[in-house]
Amino acid sequence: MDSRIQAVMTDAGTVNGQVAIYIDFDNIVISRYDELHGSKAFRNDIPSRNNSSPAVKQRLADARLNLDAIIDYASSFGTVAISRAYANWADPVNRSYASATMKRSVDLVQLFPMSGTKNGADIRLAIDVIDDLSRYQGVTHVVVVAGDSDYVALAQRCKRLGRRVIGVGAGKSVGKYWELACDEFRYYSLLPGVLDQVTVDIEAGDDLDSLIPLGESPTALLTRALRLGYGKVDGDWLAAAGLKVQMQRLDPSFDETALGFRNFTGFLNSMPEVIDVNAGDSGTFVRWKSRTESPPKRSGFEAESTVELRADAAVPGLL
Repeated sequence: MDSRIQAVMTDAGTVNGQVAIYIDFDNIVISRYDELHGSKAFRNDIPSRNNSSPAVKQRLADARLNLDAIIDYASSFGTVAISRAYANWADPVNRSYASATMKRSVDLVQLFPMSGTKNGADIRLAIDVIDDLSRYQGVTHVVVVAGDSDYVALAQRCKRLGRRVIGVGAGKSVGKYWELACDEFRYYSLLPGVLDQVTVDIEAGDDLDSLIPLGESPTALLTRALRLGYGKVDGDWLAAAGLKVQMQRLDPSFDETALGFRNFTGFLNSMPEVIDVNAGDSGTFVRWKSRTESPPKRSGFEAESTVELRADAAVPGLL
């Protein structure tokens, strides 16, 4: 296999990847609860009390994390080599996840509260990530399940060390700068396995630009990616898979399933006013309708750029 194609496939996270998962457990549990029941609902309800009312217990059950969905999503980038969760495991809410964490072989890191609700999970988690990356050179992807922008510096350091950073967070507690610092970001509610439990009705004529939780509108994002794509290759058609990679680099929160589509090709087909779509045995390709002139030729670079885009088209799971 061509070394450039191999590099692209490895970078896309579909071949020979090793994944390290780090879960700020208190953060994601509280964020999910507040996402479903309102801002500061967890703090007001105090579901950690042993004498919680039946109504609070039901709300806690409704917001229960699907740990399988998180780890299954992480495994889509490669073999899960490290998985750790940070919390006060003496807390009744966290203790109720004992069976789920043992089932998925998650390392539990005990952190007692140091002041109020602060347990120092962000600092301990960041130290462990950098320590693991220095010891285990085979780790290619770092998945951090949290929403705090405190993790921006960690994402930057991981990237400098040559690793891809995947973020998972819940609701409005997700820091915008943390989301943008990741190579790819997914909202917990949109993960496969969690999304299947939610019914999303999208009527014909709905404005897709209003359905993204955070980030740029799908139309504007697609246009930006097209403009960049045509600056790298000579020709009218771009590989759809390479286009998706570029869109996620521009906005890590982009996810076609959040817009009601089963795959990226479905999303592209919903944009007939922007692009033409040509799907065939060799892959799916798009042509930008607004392109009025060919980009300048780049002697010595066209071949390599074309290989990269078309190699992306061969990566399974992108379309």
